[in-house]
Amino acid sequence: MEAPLNASLIFLLGGIPELGHDQTVLAFPLCLLYIIALFGNCTILAIIKKEQSLHQPMYLLLAMLAFTDFGVSLTTLPTVLGIFCFNYNQIPFDTCFTQMYFLHALAAMESGVLVAMAIDRLIAIWNPLRYASILTRSVIGKIGLGILLRSIFVVLPVPLLTKRFPFCKSHVLSHSYCLHQDIIRLACADIKVNSIYGLVAVLMTKGVDSMFIIVSYMMILKAVLSITANEARLKAFNTCVCHLCAVFLFYIPLIGLSVVHRFGKKASHLIPILMADIYLLVPPVINPVIYSVKTKLIRQKIVKVFRFSMTKRSPGIGVSAVTM
Repeated sequence: MEAPLNASLIFLLGGIPELGHDQTVLAFPLCLLYIIALFGNCTILAIIKKEQSLHQPMYLLLAMLAFTDFGVSLTTLPTVLGIFCFNYNQIPFDTCFTQMYFLHALAAMESGVLVAMAIDRLIAIWNPLRYASILTRSVIGKIGLGILLRSIFVVLPVPLLTKRFPFCKSHVLSHSYCLHQDIIRLACADIKVNSIYGLVAVLMTKGVDSMFIIVSYMMILKAVLSITANEARLKAFNTCVCHLCAVFLFYIPLIGLSVVHRFGKKASHLIPILMADIYLLVPPVINPVIYSVKTKLIRQKIVKVFRFSMTKRSPGIGVSAVTM
């Protein structure tokens, strides 16, 4: 029997099965999460771009992290809100593969940025006097370009390999967006090559990156423990708190999702759904909040921008405040 033409194929995205046909119960909290994610990351990007004092390695890398988080939110937004706001769960074949490519490429980019941020903290603690001369803007630019190119070319074979499959089984996906692990299980062909390359791609990006992060933090811990003054030790480690939160938010759901997809065949269907949602929806929301609260310069600039905005809207209030 001839396989159906993939060009006209429509995939059906999954929401939360327990909610039945009406998925709109989660519309408000999801809309709120997307507003926080998009606004928070845009605010960080705008402030870092505007303030010359923030054109330092740490903040330029933070801008890269905010950019990838913004990209992830923008990529998942149409399908997630389509399901949970309008009960619309259809996605054309080509659109699905485009979304899949961007999601996996952006995830690889975020992983690379987290490694660069770990190295940044390592240099800042191990060799603070040479920090600015080692991590110049040119070096940061090359690191960003390397992360981008690696993500593009490592992930590119994934949709190319997957598009060649006929999809004659069920067209119902498990998640609210298109993921490689979810799509290949619907293929009517041998998916061994895809599975192997998918694993290789993960190891080449997140696997290698996680090892670099672990080694970096072992060296950071060694350097921090060698500091005799407790206050200086606490201050040094405090500069890593935001980055550690971002690492845990990214890697823990990712590892859990990969393990469940590959080995958890008998696990509840809700587990991979919830892990995928945490993996793609939570970091873009939490990262800008953590960095805004914990990073003094970012917090001060945000407060300054909002005060200036309020003063422009209510000039009378601004004048009275000055004259008090």
